[in-house]
Amino acid sequence: MSETDNLKLATARTLKWNLVDRFGQQVMYAVTGIVLARLLSQEDFGLVGAILIFQAFASLLIDSGFSYALLQRKQPTRLDYSTVLWFNIALAVFIYVTLWFCAVPIADIFKGDMRLVPLSRAMFLTFILNATAIVQTNRLMKRMDVKMIAVSNIAGLAVGAVAGIWLAVSGYGAWAIVWQSISAAAIKSIILWTTGHWFPMLKFSWKALRSYFSVGSSMMLTSFLNTLFQKIYSFFIGNKAGLIPLGYYTQSEKWSTMGISSIMQVLTASFLPVMSHVQDDPERFRRIASKTDRFTCYILFPCVAALTITAPQIFHILFGIKWDASIPLFQLLLARGIFSVLMSNYNNFIISLGKTRTVLYLEVIRDVTALGALIATLPMMSLETAHDIVYGIKIMLYGQIAASAIAWCASLVATTAVTGIGLYTLLRDMIPYGCITLAMSAAMIFIPEASSDTATLLIRLAAGATIYIALNFLGKSRIQSDVWEYISYRFCKKNT
Repeated sequence: MSETDNLKLATARTLKWNLVDRFGQQVMYAVTGIVLARLLSQEDFGLVGAILIFQAFASLLIDSGFSYALLQRKQPTRLDYSTVLWFNIALAVFIYVTLWFCAVPIADIFKGDMRLVPLSRAMFLTFILNATAIVQTNRLMKRMDVKMIAVSNIAGLAVGAVAGIWLAVSGYGAWAIVWQSISAAAIKSIILWTTGHWFPMLKFSWKALRSYFSVGSSMMLTSFLNTLFQKIYSFFIGNKAGLIPLGYYTQSEKWSTMGISSIMQVLTASFLPVMSHVQDDPERFRRIASKTDRFTCYILFPCVAALTITAPQIFHILFGIKWDASIPLFQLLLARGIFSVLMSNYNNFIISLGKTRTVLYLEVIRDVTALGALIATLPMMSLETAHDIVYGIKIMLYGQIAASAIAWCASLVATTAVTGIGLYTLLRDMIPYGCITLAMSAAMIFIPEASSDTATLLIRLAAGATIYIALNFLGKSRIQSDVWEYISYRFCKKNT
């Protein structure tokens, strides 16, 4: 078998397990989230949402961007991995101690709610637990052997789900979400260490750490800015509108992020290692990048459209009418998520070539436009009407969609300059799937509501999937053909 065929099979196998991982995680998140959403109050979710603002930044600093640097480098050594591991753990302990003492000031930000003090001090333990798993995960991703990553993630979430649901039923409120997170992080780390067959050297090399600093520091700053402009909304909503509107926003962000981040993580874990392997072969690199772009659009557009159209039915089936105020926020966040996934995909192309400063510049452009939109809509964020408690938050999200569209245009231009892939090629890869998705969406919208939300959901999803697959078949979509060829290959292999 040729090197190209080996790489193609390794990519397909990696993609398969990444999809299993993400699907399994989403099932666990969904089951746990549904139960907790029914048992806990909007204020409970608002409390945890406030803590998650600070947790996101601390987790980002612990990773330090070196995961991207390790993936980008062709052959990291054992000393490289060991150095990054010890650095991550030491930084995690330092950040935990710092935030432990900052728990009271954090509570003061949110109108002095002292319930946040013990909750945050417990939740921040996940920093240390997650830090121990970063390098083990990265090694498996680098080898394109991600089976145990999937197993550890799903098992951790299963144990966390049991802990969270038991505490919620027992009346522990927001503590249920906190211990769910701690349990999941602990189980994941234990499984990766017991099955990874790798142990670090008792050595630390500043030279090795500095060798990753160029790529790692740029990616850390990029991720920091990205996280800042993901969480800054929660900060202002909680500070200006209160914990109950923050609870509605947290719930909508949680469910929209499940889908958007899953697509982004699958693409990064599946294709970034592949493209780093062919970074020295420009023609092959552009061919793989173009195919990755088409695959992204093939999956992204119909999934987001279907979720947006069926959002009312999904929320009513899962939660009744308790979280109706989250539905329009969920739909708007999905729309913004389309641009996030496309830009993340372009960033993967650029990162695989080691041009991380370009990614940083793009993140600055993205954040400046987002900040401009936020400043323009900030005075309206606390607005509400008699029938719409999140009216001002919706205005803010419309501004963020416009800002994301502007940043995406800048990302398109930069990607063509760095990779040599023409602007026409990128648009040509995208437009057919966009047009087919619009036709699918029109058909789904005009299907009348059935006798129940469940029936409406199933009919619309079935009709949408049938139309989308049929139109791609008529259009002779090569990506769809490749997907079916791989499925047929795996099916035939298992039956021979």
